[in-house]
Amino acid sequence: MTAPVAHPDRFFIGGEWVAPSSTATIDVIDSHSEEVYFSVAEAQAADMDRAIAAAREAFDNGPWPFLSHSERADYLRALGKEVAARADALGDIWPRESGILAIMAKYAAPAFATVFDYYADLATTFAWEERAQPTGGGAFGLVVREPVGVVGAIIPWNAPIQLAIYKMAPAMLAGCTVVLKASPEAPGAAYLLAEAAEAAGLPAGVFNVLTADREVSERLVTDLRIDKIAFTGSTAAGRRIASLCGERIARYTLELGGKSAAVILDDADLAQAATAISGSECMISGQVCSSLTRLVVPRKRHDEFVEALASTFSKVVVGDPFDDATQMGPLAMERQRDKVLGLIEQGKTEAKLVTGGGRPAHLERGYYVEPTVFANVDNSATIAQEEIFGPVLSVIPAADEEDAIRIANDTIYGLNASVFTPDADRARAVAARLRSGTVGHNGFRTDFGIAFGGFKQSGIGREGGVEGLLPYLETKTVILEGTPSAYTD
Repeated sequence: MTAPVAHPDRFFIGGEWVAPSSTATIDVIDSHSEEVYFSVAEAQAADMDRAIAAAREAFDNGPWPFLSHSERADYLRALGKEVAARADALGDIWPRESGILAIMAKYAAPAFATVFDYYADLATTFAWEERAQPTGGGAFGLVVREPVGVVGAIIPWNAPIQLAIYKMAPAMLAGCTVVLKASPEAPGAAYLLAEAAEAAGLPAGVFNVLTADREVSERLVTDLRIDKIAFTGSTAAGRRIASLCGERIARYTLELGGKSAAVILDDADLAQAATAISGSECMISGQVCSSLTRLVVPRKRHDEFVEALASTFSKVVVGDPFDDATQMGPLAMERQRDKVLGLIEQGKTEAKLVTGGGRPAHLERGYYVEPTVFANVDNSATIAQEEIFGPVLSVIPAADEEDAIRIANDTIYGLNASVFTPDADRARAVAARLRSGTVGHNGFRTDFGIAFGGFKQSGIGREGGVEGLLPYLETKTVILEGTPSAYTD
């Protein structure tokens, strides 16, 4: 089987598909069959240097940052159309690389393509310049928002198409150029984006794509020619990137891990809560940083909720992501499956295993894990504190609402949360006390159309919406002795 990628043996650098500097390759493994799906060129130091140089040249000497925002918006709209045209290709690649259901992957490209249109629309509505009254002398003041420069974008393996687009679209509208470093486990989406950029006629060097492992990826973070890093991945990797950027005062945004809580109040509909949480946990087999995996419930309703949750979650159909009957596919790779199974074994020593806890008996191959529920989990337990990144749910009893809020906030993370209650006023009041970048109501909610990101060790900065544009801009204050003609009409 061959992946629908045109140039897996090359890198997209300077507007061209260029040969790598070595013969090193990376095998991409099909998460269902455990067989090699395709191989891509592995970037070496010389390849990374070439990509950075191309992006730097395109930013310093143009034409990209010298175009108007509306001119760049036209390119973004063209790019969105090209991404949407690759829906079938993404529908084949994403399930094999990451385990997402094919029925979801098939519609992802057209949906995410609209992100380019969203940011294109901001070309004429965002306040790129605002008049300001000088307070320390001068007759005329401006606040001007200009591109931060050359962006190094580093994406993970679970949702690469989405996370790449939410970096490149605002960056490119702002006038930045981009080096996109794809995950070795899931490079296919990045190659599709490069093909779309070529077809859309982006100027040379505006968007560059290569795949590299950790050592070469660090060169992107430490290179002085890179003005900003936009990273999505683990909190451990985020700490390393932040420290490297700190050494040279580089700009960075980090979208990191989570251990998100669902606070189920005493008036909640337990059946509805169990169904909603079970359904959302099937998404990419629980490999979602914002998954609601800590379920905090009143102690007096704990057993009732566990029964409802186990009944719902244990009935999830696990199997081939290309089978229409499947509700949850495999994990992305062998090491991820082994990590999840290891944490499940740890959980068996800490709490009561209610359902799942191993590999599905009917699946001999593939990186599959059963939908798993633990009950009577203490919030200090490993399975309640460590991000598992798989289909594992921990039910934690709370004495009362105050205790539930305390438990929800008792984590190094703060990415997502939800409050289950029929009372919107009560949900809003609890939401105000949760230290989380997003708080939903009666379900799993995240919204990149507004803003997405975390408190505490879940990250720095936001992606999506107008908030997601701001990290790609520098603010310049201009103070003049007279009023420029553009402001005298």
